[in-house]
Amino acid sequence: MVESRSPLLIGVDGGGTSCRAALQAGGRRFEAQHGPANVSTDFEGAIATIRSALEAVAAQAGLSAEALSQGYAHIGLAGVQSPAMADKVAACLPLANVAVTEDRPTSIAGALGDADGAVAAIGTGSFIGCQKAGKITGLGGWGFHLGDQASGAWLMHRAYEELMLALDGLAEMTPFATMLLDTHGGDAGDVVRFSLQARPADYALNARKLVKAAEAEDPLAARLMTEGASYIRRGLDRLGWQPGEPLCLTGGLGPSYARWLGLSHVPPRGTALDGALTLAARLQEGAR
Repeated sequence: MVESRSPLLIGVDGGGTSCRAALQAGGRRFEAQHGPANVSTDFEGAIATIRSALEAVAAQAGLSAEALSQGYAHIGLAGVQSPAMADKVAACLPLANVAVTEDRPTSIAGALGDADGAVAAIGTGSFIGCQKAGKITGLGGWGFHLGDQASGAWLMHRAYEELMLALDGLAEMTPFATMLLDTHGGDAGDVVRFSLQARPADYALNARKLVKAAEAEDPLAARLMTEGASYIRRGLDRLGWQPGEPLCLTGGLGPSYARWLGLSHVPPRGTALDGALTLAARLQEGAR
């Protein structure tokens, strides 16, 4: 059991797949993982999941709900699109000292800890963030239809665009483009049908094959990786990152860009859940 007088730090990392909560007090850490928590797609369900995860870590620590409510918490959630949404989430939680943000700040703080540096998080989607003197800035993360440049979904959507140009004789039919067409039985109509119902995750499914093709110097795949790397570099420049400062390439595809960026990078220090606890500690410091 943790003494209720010990400073309590609470972190939550919630997304479309799972919600993880952590409680840190008295030199000990307790964690729980529950179901999805995306407040833009299922607000009531997300709140119920978060509350359940908080109750689970409190039970592990032997703390009452009242003791938990006096801790300092940072909640990083997918789907928090505005300050109004953050306030709405906070009002539904049994926490007196809580900051609610979207999930980028927790990912950045988790990867960098308290150090200055930058993060390029490249998976099915993408965003770029920078931390300097504890201040976090970022760009991207606007979703598949309006952004997510360099991501797995973006790479493969671009590959399909180039495939259709090649079928029209306006671009080169490279080995990777041929392989892509073959996955649809060589039927352009099937490609079109796929495009009408594909989700970002469906596009991203073959992104690793594109990376391997680029490494084997397929002209199309290499060009798309170069385009993605150019976006990442422009984003880093925009945020004020300087070569020599720590750079973390995270997500399923982030490390794959190292060759095309030509920049040294370091492994992330921790996870988004670690970042939530880091930001909870900053909230506590600011309250002193």
